[in-house]
Amino acid sequence: MARAEVVLFDLDGTLVDSAPDLAGAANDLRIARGLAPLPYERLRPMVGTGARGMVGAAFGLAPGDEGFEPLRDAFLARYAERLLQATRVFEHVEPVLAALDGAGLRWGIVTNKAMRYAEPVVRGLALQTRAAALIAGDTTPHAKPHPEPLWEAARRLGVAPERCVYVGDDHRDIVAGRAAGMHTLAAGWGYLGCGEPIHAWGADAVLEEPFALLNWLDLA
Repeated sequence: MARAEVVLFDLDGTLVDSAPDLAGAANDLRIARGLAPLPYERLRPMVGTGARGMVGAAFGLAPGDEGFEPLRDAFLARYAERLLQATRVFEHVEPVLAALDGAGLRWGIVTNKAMRYAEPVVRGLALQTRAAALIAGDTTPHAKPHPEPLWEAARRLGVAPERCVYVGDDHRDIVAGRAAGMHTLAAGWGYLGCGEPIHAWGADAVLEEPFALLNWLDLA
């Protein structure tokens, strides 16, 4: 028997590689303002922190700084134009999803991405008919690291939180999962941010590659 009844995934950096489009939107803004584009490797780690992180990495501004909000809004507008230009399901994640489907194990998505961006990405990658739930950053009054989005997913799926496992590539994913009373697995193939190293996040396990999830679930 699998060690969880439901697998919940973060979206960006865990299920899908959206960094090329998010980093591309940030560099589009730099170019439009007469600045040289930044190396992809410099922007990729910050993708998991959304518009705040991308504006910070591209322009050195944080919320509350003068000029941050117009740049954030311009970034989101540019990103909306290129949601699926290069975004794909991670190559080695797709066979894992197929294995979960084949085993009859339900899986869903819990992301901090606003629904107006998350839903078109999920639909455009043909995941909407497979995912048992999609909880976005604005589905509940709180976003991760608050546990409420994860609790909402569990409620919608009719399963106790302790029978769920949450897989994510950011420290706040693990914080949220633990606060929700779920098993937590850190996705070592993801963006990971620039904070504490992944092994210090306190996850139940670190998955170095996607197939390791099947091992953890006793499905391989």
